[in-house]
Amino acid sequence: MATRRELIDAAIALIAERYVFPDVAEKVVEVLRGNDYEHLADIDEFAAAVTADLQSVNGDKHFRLLHEHRTPPAADPRHGFDKVEILDGNIGYVENTRLRDAANHGDIAAAAMTLVADTDALVIDLRRCRGGDPAMVSLICGYLFDESTHVNDIYARATGATDQFWTPPYVPGRRFGGKKPIWVLTSDFTFSGGEELAYDLQQTGRATIVGETTRGGAHPTDWHELAEDLHVTIPEARSINPRSGANWEAVGVVPDIAVPAAAALDHVLDLARNSRSEQGN
Repeated sequence: MATRRELIDAAIALIAERYVFPDVAEKVVEVLRGNDYEHLADIDEFAAAVTADLQSVNGDKHFRLLHEHRTPPAADPRHGFDKVEILDGNIGYVENTRLRDAANHGDIAAAAMTLVADTDALVIDLRRCRGGDPAMVSLICGYLFDESTHVNDIYARATGATDQFWTPPYVPGRRFGGKKPIWVLTSDFTFSGGEELAYDLQQTGRATIVGETTRGGAHPTDWHELAEDLHVTIPEARSINPRSGANWEAVGVVPDIAVPAAAALDHVLDLARNSRSEQGN
């Protein structure tokens, strides 16, 4: 393997060219150049020390040096949709732990969302969601609006272009629609694409967020190999919400109703059932 300095120099070149904020990249490069890592013989200690330095300037949690063997992801028979149920009171429940890419898993999203389309209220559980594909976020949102809706933009430094993300005008299966109540459950583990789904629905006023403030990662990332099993993950783009003009980076998605994550589902079910009782259903 290359020396620690050679690895750092390779990372510096990538960061200077690709990190989403050039001014932050300059400061991170200064930190990396100013520190000595040669004494860190253990590769995991080295990776941890560099990760701490990468995040020291602006706290970007997507910015990491990882020592791990990258293998194709294990088959996920649930495709990220860990639970899809209709609960007592005709309340739909969808738990997603990974927003898989829409191109290969969109049919599973369609099946999940169609199952809950005719429920009276919907709970989307993102408490264990660690992120995923922005296109899957837009697809899921497509089942929750009656019309095509602009939900997010992503600016990429490499191209200087901003891509718009809209809900599709047509979705396979059946829509839940744009009028019935939705609650989204979050935790301090919810990250990245999971945060985008919660934030998009919050900013459009389409859902009530219940639980804990999320981790705060709004910068899509690419992996770059520095050596065998050693990768630097560089945030190369950023989300821009078309309504707020901002995103959830560093601050997280702040819930509308703050409760401990473990209590969030019970809290929402009480709200939903009390609402039905008040309406005489």
